[in-house]
Amino acid sequence: MDYSVKGHLALVTGSSRGIGSAIALELARGGADVIVHCSHPSEQAEDIAAQIRAMGRSGTVIAADLTQEEGVRALAEACRDVDILVLNASLQIKKDWQDITQEDYIRQTNCNYYASLVLMQAVVPAMEAKGWGRIVTIGSVQELKPHPQMLVYSSSKCAQTGLMRSLAGQLASKGITVNNVAPGVIYTDRNKEALSDEAYARKVSASIPAGFYGEKEDLAGIVRLLCSEFGRYITGQNIFVDGGKSL
Repeated sequence: MDYSVKGHLALVTGSSRGIGSAIALELARGGADVIVHCSHPSEQAEDIAAQIRAMGRSGTVIAADLTQEEGVRALAEACRDVDILVLNASLQIKKDWQDITQEDYIRQTNCNYYASLVLMQAVVPAMEAKGWGRIVTIGSVQELKPHPQMLVYSSSKCAQTGLMRSLAGQLASKGITVNNVAPGVIYTDRNKEALSDEAYARKVSASIPAGFYGEKEDLAGIVRLLCSEFGRYITGQNIFVDGGKSL
């Protein structure tokens, strides 16, 4: 056994930037062909795909807005043949819980939970036919330590992990593993502005037992392991990659 994922086709949602881009590139290094997903056409997505092709792998881009039903369905229809599915795309709308609107709720749950369900429904039949598949959901330390202004986001991540646990038991006998990887504070463009405040950055670092926040590449290795043959006996697990913040 090794960490190779050669011969497999992966879809990584939300992979034009941040954690998703690091995962897409790591799977390509492991030999997988990768579909790069973004919400709207972007040069960033095309750049990630170009880097994948430079490794000798197939790298394609699909744009689909997962906050909308039509975007979810379009991506699902286009990616039925993938045998590695990494559900990384998510939406955070930060506001006090009393001010959350129906639109806020629908957009976040569509992207963070409903899209995961529909994409799983789309790809699992082909995985079952092959007797092999890997599904990795990307959760959050907020499953255990929710941010007070991200109620829907943290709740939707809990729901996605519940979905993972249910399906892991149902699919294990079919050669398909399903796991969740939950990052803590990871330095990406999503929180770059907030962490540029030195006082805030010190406060955040002090809340992490390891004493520092992570980089997006810290997530990529564990995802590749789960998708390789080394991960064949790991399923139904929620793995925190957070420097101990979930403790």
